[in-house]
Amino acid sequence: MRPNQKTVAAVCLAALLPIFAGGCTLAPKYVQPKPPLPSDWTSGTGAKAEAGTTMRDWRNVIADEPTKRLVELALANNRDLRVAALNIVAAQAQYQIQRADLLPKIDATAGANMNRTPAKLSSSGKAVTSRTYSVGLGFSSFELDLFGRIQSLKDEALETFLATEASRRSVELSLVAEVATAYMTLAADREQLALAQEILETEQASYEIVRQRHEFGVANDLELAQAQTTVDTARVQRAKYEAQVTQDENALAVLVGMPLGPELLPAKSLAEITPPTPVPAGLPSEVLTRRPDVLAAEHQLKAANADIGAARARYFPSIGITSSVGFASSQVNDLFNSPAGAWSFVPQLTLPIFHTGAIRAGVKYSEAQRDIMVAQYEMTVQTAFKEVSDALALTASLEEQVKAQGSLVAASGKSYELSTLRYENGVDSYLTKLDSQRSYADSRQALIAARLSRLANTLTLYKALGGGWDSPEALAAEKAAEEKRTADQ
Repeated sequence: MRPNQKTVAAVCLAALLPIFAGGCTLAPKYVQPKPPLPSDWTSGTGAKAEAGTTMRDWRNVIADEPTKRLVELALANNRDLRVAALNIVAAQAQYQIQRADLLPKIDATAGANMNRTPAKLSSSGKAVTSRTYSVGLGFSSFELDLFGRIQSLKDEALETFLATEASRRSVELSLVAEVATAYMTLAADREQLALAQEILETEQASYEIVRQRHEFGVANDLELAQAQTTVDTARVQRAKYEAQVTQDENALAVLVGMPLGPELLPAKSLAEITPPTPVPAGLPSEVLTRRPDVLAAEHQLKAANADIGAARARYFPSIGITSSVGFASSQVNDLFNSPAGAWSFVPQLTLPIFHTGAIRAGVKYSEAQRDIMVAQYEMTVQTAFKEVSDALALTASLEEQVKAQGSLVAASGKSYELSTLRYENGVDSYLTKLDSQRSYADSRQALIAARLSRLANTLTLYKALGGGWDSPEALAAEKAAEEKRTADQ
């Protein structure tokens, strides 16, 4: 009996060695795709790419203190970001579940088995009642990962977890840009509302002058009606921006995740908001590889690559082990006596022979999924490149638009001033004054919109570049995640 126990122990030890040695996988070697992209941006800016140039953290990009407070509140309270964080927790738990399959699950068991044999079936001619009690420790149906199937599934779960984490960073990056842009939009619409109120007061004063001239017979009915249209148009614009400001406040409250008081929204115009820090010149296109959605797409590709290894492993034999050690007795009192010791060791080998092509089809499916992820990764990189190039192209254009619009405001203001004098002196008709007056109002409104677009484009560019992740906290988190991944493998 004793030699048999040693033999069983040796067999168990030999079978468990692959667990601690770390099984290899049949997954293909991962090679990062190289999308066909130029090394520099197609923006026409002329900035030469420099490999050492990096992105700033968003806290250094957003220089306005009220905007920073809003962003911090949004990062703490936004529901979309909270859902993304909970998705990470779920993906991490799924990875831990998959990793646990590499080790046997040991359970403690206790049971009783009672049987009664009737007299007609008993060899003694009397009814017999038998009882068996048992306690023990053991594991059941544990698979030895000789060909890396479980290891591949664990790698797939790990990459899915990392993809979820990168997706959360993408949500966070978008949230930072959206909050800052929403606050700038609110300030711009408040400025538009103040301008609409100013125009309304000017038009009302102008209408009173025309009305008095009409009473004295100097102005005709047409001029009075035209003056009334300008007042009504100004009232419509004021009402429009009153509603727009309220909608902006509501949208910002949703992004931040809490009601916002006036103390958190102090800016009444764009001039009161410190503009974002300009994007550093000479950024190479390689910075896109750190963009969160690109990282997520690459982790999804790696997960699909690992799944091929799990599919290929089904071609090979699988070894399952059920084992237990404990005590068994027909009497509870004798259960823990030494003669009551019991053990079992049940290895099982399963070799696939005929599966009607299911395993081969499973491998083809996994390879097709990997190819799909390659295409999606390349499309993600190309889309990111396009977004950056578009934002860079707009940078110079919007700067020129703001300058030209400012010049147009000055010119239309001078035209309005002169046409008003000419009308009051009877040189020009009221229609000429009205045209110049409308042009002046439209140009001032367009200037506010152009300034907003210029500021928002800076944030759009940082978002498109995936910027804001070179802070010490972000680098430390990225390094820790990489070290954890290496340790788990």
